Amino acid sequence: MMEQPTRWIRNFVDGRFVDPVDSAGFDDIDPATGVVVARVHEADRTIVDRAVAAARRAVHEGWADTPVRDRTDLLRRAADRIEQRFDEFVAAEVADTGKPIAQARQLDVPRAIANFRAFADIVAAAGQESFLTELGDGRRALNYALRKPLGVVAVIVPWNLPLLLLTWKVAPALACGNALVVKPSEETPATATLLAEVLGEVGLPDGVYNVVHGFGSDSAGEFLTTHPGIDGVTFTGSSTTGSHVMKTVAPRVRPVSFELGGKNAAVVFDDVDPAEALDGLARAIFTNTGQVCLCTERVYVQRTIFDDIAAGLVERAQQLRLGRPLDESTTTGPLISQEHRQKVRDYLDLAESSGAKVLTGGGVPELGAGLDGGAWIEPTLWTGLTNAHRVVREEIFGPVAALIPFDTEQEAVALANDTEYGLAASVWTNDLRRGHRVAQRMNVGMAWVNTWFLRDLRSPFGGMGLSGIGREGGESSLHFYTEPTNVCVQL
Repeated sequence: MMEQPTRWIRNFVDGRFVDPVDSAGFDDIDPATGVVVARVHEADRTIVDRAVAAARRAVHEGWADTPVRDRTDLLRRAADRIEQRFDEFVAAEVADTGKPIAQARQLDVPRAIANFRAFADIVAAAGQESFLTELGDGRRALNYALRKPLGVVAVIVPWNLPLLLLTWKVAPALACGNALVVKPSEETPATATLLAEVLGEVGLPDGVYNVVHGFGSDSAGEFLTTHPGIDGVTFTGSSTTGSHVMKTVAPRVRPVSFELGGKNAAVVFDDVDPAEALDGLARAIFTNTGQVCLCTERVYVQRTIFDDIAAGLVERAQQLRLGRPLDESTTTGPLISQEHRQKVRDYLDLAESSGAKVLTGGGVPELGAGLDGGAWIEPTLWTGLTNAHRVVREEIFGPVAALIPFDTEQEAVALANDTEYGLAASVWTNDLRRGHRVAQRMNVGMAWVNTWFLRDLRSPFGGMGLSGIGREGGESSLHFYTEPTNVCVQL
């Protein structure tokens, strides 16, 4: 029996870490090996109460009134400090998620740094609306809007891109003058905790950033979202959990920002540059082992090039290298947990029983000693399915995609929009007019043309339908993390 590690990942409340007083905790498991890397202190209701109280005190004792310049300067210092501790953040992210070290170095940690710098610039440059009103009776009035912090915000982030998505929310929320209680996923607690150290080092006042660890129901998640001291909730995760969170905050009519699941489509026309499209589609399907809300699980290909695109995607899938996360040549990591792998395997079985033809993958790879305990799955491509099948309608969240032919543009748009989700889509064509036309007809929050996962942090981000409510990014984040007050002065 493996000895339990002595390292604890602790809750962070009111500027200091909370030492566990008992054994109330759970294992932090490396999904690549199945080895326990730490114990995580599960927050009880008392700890959550203390975190919310500390955040409310911080808002009312000066953080909300701190000048914007001082808040944005702090964000820039945080970005600098993450750069200085870059390797620590990479190591924590890799240990929690099992993702390849190359991805953590090239995407996750650099985007965290960029989030702090981008929102420092966005908030510093933000203007306020004003109107000079002339009434029919000769009176004149000046109307201008003030934006005030929302207050105490519950920040709940998922396990797939834990640091990237955490800072995507934390940076604008802090810049707008809010105090935060963060609940990272129980699967990936390390980087949210490490960020607490960084924010303390750069001078964030006590109580402005708090971290509580735990699960959802009857744990930190439920204690937080039902707490009367919370003024808003921002959540990224599954549509089912988002629906539950909405119910918990509804009695108190608190604002929510939800970025939820997706069953994203790609539409590939026969005039496309094949190499460009295949490279982009492979990224869209297999990045982060398919565990990105923006990943593509439905690929609609014009029939005249269907066989060529299918063969090209199979070739790229088979070139992926599954292996140890710290190996620089590894391209693809494991799924986040054994539980999630079982969910994906159930969908693999369902696809085959539904008549799918497996072009590649479809099982569990044999990677040898040291990795046998990990949550590995083979990158998988199917043909022979339609929009009527469950595996084409339900989010799987793994390195899988169904390839489906179409004949006309109208048919392709109809197929892509035939879903309850509406997060993202990509259109692949060398016809510029068609690219614009089809992208605009996608019922999604974000449509790409001849690319995927290309983001400008000033642009709005979010989904429709089961994919979420609201938008974040750029001024959209400012609108969520603040409340406007209109002042009208008769002149």
